[in-house]
Amino acid sequence: MSRLPSVFVSHGAPTLPIDPSMPSAEFTSLGNTLPRPRAILMLSAHWGTAQPVASTAERPETIHDFYGFPRALYEIRYPSPGAPELAKRAVALLAAQGIPAATADHGLDHGAWVPMLLMYPDAGVPIAQLSIQPNLDAAHHFRIGRALRDLRDDGVMIVGSGQITHNLRMADFGARPEDADPRVSEFTDWFESRMAERDIGALLDYRARAPHAALMHPTDEHLLPVFSALGAASDEYRLGIQSLGTFQRALAMTNYIFTDD
Repeated sequence: MSRLPSVFVSHGAPTLPIDPSMPSAEFTSLGNTLPRPRAILMLSAHWGTAQPVASTAERPETIHDFYGFPRALYEIRYPSPGAPELAKRAVALLAAQGIPAATADHGLDHGAWVPMLLMYPDAGVPIAQLSIQPNLDAAHHFRIGRALRDLRDDGVMIVGSGQITHNLRMADFGARPEDADPRVSEFTDWFESRMAERDIGALLDYRARAPHAALMHPTDEHLLPVFSALGAASDEYRLGIQSLGTFQRALAMTNYIFTDD
């Protein structure tokens, strides 16, 4: 199997699988377009710990870590197998680069199972989840990706799941895609141009350099997974962009694929 891409998905609201106004079909299309991995190492914005923790769960629980949504959403189960050996290998690779890490039995939060349910509806791809560190910076998460990039040679797809813009205080849940705040595209245009140019230094310093950075991300956790996907990419990666629009006025749903040239 050739080296797999690394991927960042903007997973949107938990209702993505059941809301016909959301771009669920496009996630299915993405899953059909990508080479099918032997396993996935998933970094989601919704599992944060002080240091990296990899889940060794053999049958990860479907975690419904949200409140106030339709009952049908809580009845969804995503019964993918776990990947405990991948989790242990990830911990060993991190340790080899001086990054302390641990293992735990942890399920899949909605940042993990929601996009996977759409991309791999047969639940046949084993998944190990790796936590992010919300109190550490972009450079730390880029370094994590770098430590793990060789997993891609073994049929592992490294997936970061968050949101390219994420400010719920700006959100208007009655807004149409055409009602997007123009500052959203100013931020995403800057971010995508830096990614296309492979300007890693600027990206890691996005808080100081990107337009409206603090407005688009009052806190970092939904953007941190993209830096691990970037770190796992080849030095001369080719950027693929799947732009699905901006929802609720402020939440851009764009997916990024980093492939080898």
